[in-house]
Amino acid sequence: MGLLNDLGAKGTAPWLDFVDRKFLEAGGLEKLVAEDGLTGVTSNPAIFEKAMGYGDAYDATLAAYDAAHPGAATIDRYEHLAIQDIKAAADTLRPVYDRTDAKDGYVSLEVSPYIADDTDATIAEAQKLWAAVDRPNLMIKIPGTPAGAPAIAATVAAGINVNVTLLFSLEAYQRVAEAHVAGLEQRAAQGLPIDRIAGVASFFVSRIDAVMDKAIDTRVAEGDPQAEALKALRGKVAIANAKAAYAWYQDFIASDRWQALAAKGAQPQRLLWASTGTKDPAYPDTLYVDALIGPDTVNTMPPKTMDAFRERGVVADTLTADLDGARRVLAEAERLGLDLDGVTQRLVEDGVAQFVKAFDDLLGAIAKKHPGA
Repeated sequence: MGLLNDLGAKGTAPWLDFVDRKFLEAGGLEKLVAEDGLTGVTSNPAIFEKAMGYGDAYDATLAAYDAAHPGAATIDRYEHLAIQDIKAAADTLRPVYDRTDAKDGYVSLEVSPYIADDTDATIAEAQKLWAAVDRPNLMIKIPGTPAGAPAIAATVAAGINVNVTLLFSLEAYQRVAEAHVAGLEQRAAQGLPIDRIAGVASFFVSRIDAVMDKAIDTRVAEGDPQAEALKALRGKVAIANAKAAYAWYQDFIASDRWQALAAKGAQPQRLLWASTGTKDPAYPDTLYVDALIGPDTVNTMPPKTMDAFRERGVVADTLTADLDGARRVLAEAERLGLDLDGVTQRLVEDGVAQFVKAFDDLLGAIAKKHPGA
């Protein structure tokens, strides 16, 4: 069946971190579902900026929309295009959703990055996008910022599937995991069903190593007396951080609080490994897939990483392997002053800023395609 199918059999669902109209219309997603056991799709402003900002794949749809809605705001024009793609992807994945009884088969659509620090606006936009797409296998992506946590709880309580994005630290993950559970508890207290509400917590990986490795290389180049100890941590902190998050997840779903919800049919909020393409060419291009395989997880891969794993990935139960070693890596990083907490905080801020820039560029590209512009 292939390595991606084997990955799914180990409990790590393979998702694609990419969506594009030409790819969808050519049957590319359908082929991955049929041949590789693909079970989900993620999108973000940067992906849509690349898809919509270049080429002519969206021009006819945009022209038709403009003719029917003269003077429409650029944000509305973007949403019309994005929602069409998300609906098409959701329809392709619907058989997976049905076969797995709502446990998988999801496509994600992100709220505007402009409102990452506005709880009420995030809740309102999540509800608007959910209604516009009108597919049960949609997940609304909400950033795991402090303002995002109460929005996540409210959105889940409203019966909407949530993909929490831009998680880098264990503390942030714990906050949004508890928000997801709070939403389920609120819904259950109202006598509403919770068995078909799915959620993922998108924990970013490679960006952590990119920052950590740069800090290590700088200190080594400056002749740091701890050079050898520092070099030993290259490419290891992000995986250790992810393993610590999964260990916490295992404890959390064993708790009485979670078990009370599970008894009512609740599904666990799976950890999703994001940013899984390697940044350093010295590392194997399947590193952040090979090292994070275990039950109740998702790995969303950019196309290049998915192709690499299909060809030469290594499937084994790695996520729970050598947890003590992972904890030693994190302790050593702290001892050496690598400031993982500070790094993860900056990465959240940078991640929001990058999505805002991509959204700015995306809206600018669409605006230029206005007839007569």
